[in-house]
Amino acid sequence: MRSALCLLPLCCTIAVSQAAEPATPNLIFILSDDIAQGDVGCYGQKLIQTPSLDRMAREGTRYTQAYSGTTVCAPSRTSVITGLHTGHSPIRANREIQPEGQMPLPEGTFTVAKLLKTAGYATAVVGKWGMGMFDTTGSPLKNGFDHFFGYNCQRHAHSYFPTYLYNDDRRIDLSGNDASTRVEAKGPIYAQDLIAADALRWIRTHKDEPFFLFYAITLPHGAFQINDQGIYKDKPWTDQQKNYAAMVTRLDSDMGNLLDLLVELGIDKNTLVMFSGDNGSSFDPKSEIGRLFDQTIGGKLRGFKRTMYEGGLRQAAFAWWPGTVPAGRTSDEPWAFWDYLPTVAELTGAKLPADYTPDGLSLAAFLKGGPAPKRDYFYWELHEQASIQAVRWGDWKAVKNGPSQPIELYDLQADVGETKNLASQNPDLVAHAEQLMNSARTDDPNWPMRDKPVRKKAKK
Repeated sequence: MRSALCLLPLCCTIAVSQAAEPATPNLIFILSDDIAQGDVGCYGQKLIQTPSLDRMAREGTRYTQAYSGTTVCAPSRTSVITGLHTGHSPIRANREIQPEGQMPLPEGTFTVAKLLKTAGYATAVVGKWGMGMFDTTGSPLKNGFDHFFGYNCQRHAHSYFPTYLYNDDRRIDLSGNDASTRVEAKGPIYAQDLIAADALRWIRTHKDEPFFLFYAITLPHGAFQINDQGIYKDKPWTDQQKNYAAMVTRLDSDMGNLLDLLVELGIDKNTLVMFSGDNGSSFDPKSEIGRLFDQTIGGKLRGFKRTMYEGGLRQAAFAWWPGTVPAGRTSDEPWAFWDYLPTVAELTGAKLPADYTPDGLSLAAFLKGGPAPKRDYFYWELHEQASIQAVRWGDWKAVKNGPSQPIELYDLQADVGETKNLASQNPDLVAHAEQLMNSARTDDPNWPMRDKPVRKKAKK
C-alpha cells in the first residue's frame, strides 16, 4: 500500500494536501459585561478564582492593551459587530427606549453577522443584545443573526432573576421569579443557567457547519445577584463582595464548560474563541468592591466605567485557538473592538461590501503570533453627561472631558496610570491630538458635542 501511494500522480498528491488543510474556522466572541482586568487571576487578582480564564491565557494569548469600543455597554458592543469606532458608529451612548429597549441600530447597518451569512455561517447571539427591540430596525434577527436567546433590553438585564427572557423574538415567562428584587433575590430560576445552556445547545446543534456565536454574557454586571455564593460564602466580606466574586467565578466556570464542549466535539482546533469585557470596572477604587478586589491592578490603571482613562478602556482579553493562536503568549501590543469584523473577513474570506469601510484593521496575522497591525491612531467618544473623547497614537494618549475642557496629554510608556498631564510642555502634541479628535469623527445629529449640563441651584 505504501509503494502504491508513492506512485500517485502529482495532481492527486496536491488534492490530498489541500483536503487536509483546516476548514473555515468557527468563531465565538465572548463579551463579559463590566469585568475588569483586575478581576482575573492571570492579570493579578488574588481573591477571586478564575481557573478557566487563566487556562485561556495558558493555552492561548493574553492581551494587556486590548481596548473596548468605548466605556459603556451599547456603543461598545456596537463597535464589535459593526467594525466602526465611536466617531463613526450609529450608537455612541446608552440611550433608553420606553417601555423596553435601547436606541436601535439604523436600517442598513452592516454587521459581522451579515458578513458571515454571505460565507455560509450559522449565526447566533446569546445573553444580552441592547441594540434594538424586535419590532425595530435594531433587532438581532434583522441584523444577520439566525437565533437569539436572553435579554434584549440591557435595563431588563439588571435582574438575574427576571420574570421573562426571549427565545428569538418570543417571550418566555419565568413564573416564580421577581425582577424587582435586586440583591437578596432567591428566585427559582437564575437567568444565566438558561443562557449558558442555550449557548451550549446551539453549539452542539451547529457543530458540523461553520458557525459564529456572539456570547454577550451579563455577568458580572450589577445588580449583584447570584444563586450560590459557593466558595465565598464564609468569607469575612460583605454580601455584595461575596456576590460579586461568585459572579466572576460563575462566569469563569461557564467559560470552562464552553471550552470543554469544543474539545469534546472535536472542533477546538477549528474554533477561534475571543474573550473580552465591554468596558472597564464599574467601581471607583474606593468603593466597597473596588477597595477589596483591587481592580486597578495594583493601582496601575486610572479610571473606570464612563471615563476615558485606561482603567475604563483596557480589557481583560484572550484569544484561544489550539494549534493556531500561540499558547502562553502575552502581548503588550494594542488592538480594539472595531478590529474584529475585518479580522473575521480575512480569516473566512468573506467579502466586504464595496460601500463599506471599517475603521478596524485585520488581526489575523497578529492572532497567529505576528506583530499587531500598524495604524495612525485609536479613537473613542461617549455622549452621556458630557461629550468626552480620547485618542491614542503610538504611546501618546489624549483625553478631553467635554468640548470646553482642555486636552490632557499622557505618555503611556512612562506613565500608564495617567498621573502626569504633559499638555503644557507639549503644545505641538496637543494640537495634533485636537486635529485627530476633530478628523476622526463624523457629526451626527443624534450625538451633538455638548458640555455637561449646569444644574440650576434650587431656590431657598
